[in-house]
Amino acid sequence: MTRVSVLANPRERTRFLRFAFVGIVGAVVDFGTFNLLIAFTRLTPVWASIFSFIAAILSNFTWNRYWTYPDSRTKPVGQQMVQFTVVSVVGLLIRTPIIAILEPVFQRLFGLLSFLPAGFITAEFLAGNLALAVAVIVVMFWNFFVNRYWTYSDIE
Repeated sequence: MTRVSVLANPRERTRFLRFAFVGIVGAVVDFGTFNLLIAFTRLTPVWASIFSFIAAILSNFTWNRYWTYPDSRTKPVGQQMVQFTVVSVVGLLIRTPIIAILEPVFQRLFGLLSFLPAGFITAEFLAGNLALAVAVIVVMFWNFFVNRYWTYSDIE
């Protein structure tokens, strides 16, 4: 199956749209957990992103297994969860250095901006969230294609 068939095949298009919606829910879980951990713990952005990523994995697997790919039942749920987790861990290995590299760069950039109001929206807040956003976009492409053709390979 090629990318063209995702666009041409109504069933694949529906799966893709559902996967995208699940990704949005996962991003809300990811960003929400990330920001709560930053606000209420002493975790660094890199560590907070690891924990928020785990929360997003659990949400995304559940939604994808039962809503995006409900016809994917020839593989046991445990096997699919392991495959989904492997794909996600590789995604984490892609994502973590992106955040580690970009967050300090963005923090220096936002630190130069004198118009930021004091309070919740700080240079650190903006830098961490922008670095996370870039990483989420990069990893989204990895997750979609590998999960579709490996984790959920048992569907037409």
